[in-house]
Amino acid sequence: MDVRRLRMLLELSRLGSMHEVADALGTTTSSVSQGIAALARDVGSPLLERDGRRVRLTPAGRRLADHAVTILAAVESARLDLDPSAEPVGVLRVAGFASAVRRTLLPVIDDLRTTHPGVEVRILEHEPLEAFDLLARDEVDLALVYDYDLAPADWRDDHQVTPLWEVEWGVGVPTRDRHLALADLADRDWIVNSRNTADEDALRTLASRAGFLPRVVHRIDALELVDDLVVAGRGVGLLPRGRASRRGVSVMRLRDPGVVLRAFAVTRRGRDSWPPLRAVTERLATA
Repeated sequence: MDVRRLRMLLELSRLGSMHEVADALGTTTSSVSQGIAALARDVGSPLLERDGRRVRLTPAGRRLADHAVTILAAVESARLDLDPSAEPVGVLRVAGFASAVRRTLLPVIDDLRTTHPGVEVRILEHEPLEAFDLLARDEVDLALVYDYDLAPADWRDDHQVTPLWEVEWGVGVPTRDRHLALADLADRDWIVNSRNTADEDALRTLASRAGFLPRVVHRIDALELVDDLVVAGRGVGLLPRGRASRRGVSVMRLRDPGVVLRAFAVTRRGRDSWPPLRAVTERLATA
């Protein structure tokens, strides 16, 4: 059904005259008559009947006019939702890794409560490979992901990528071993991420340059659990420098090469004009 014809029918139900409908919509009486006749053919039911020299809506016409109120309101809502100049309103779904959610997204959400209270942000905690999959299936609108400079992400052609921040990483070891070199850890058990491959790829590059093949034993997602395993002497692994690790854990600085985690906001190309998404990504980029 053509929404313009639905609007004609709705106005006719309110005004009672095709001439008045034509004046209200800035068209001709003939156009109104033809539009409603075409609408009747679309729905397969008469919408008007004669009432002397005037016309009135049939029962089917009145029911369709009632539906037109909801339909036209939904169309207007959709238009405003997609209008780049409109006030941001709607639900934004974000998949991201925990550090980016804590460090960058939560402050943005706090700001939106004041500046754009009509935006609701829903958070799903996911590692990058999971977030990319959700983004590709349109199950989220925004992905907060990371890679390492030694293991760069493989961006898709339809990804719109905004760099956010960088953090130097090192190797978490028991404090007593903090003065060792990377090559001195060749015989240790290693801990890598259980839900992403980037840190293992970076580790293998580092180890290769130091002349050994790392023996990966544990696959752990939570940094706090990595700390626990390091303190227990169960292994060593990559950890961010500057983070408050558990007592007994030191994070060795890596040099020549070092390793840097890089955080990004990723959307599907062409989607950034949607006001709620634009409101969030602009704030993320300047946070």
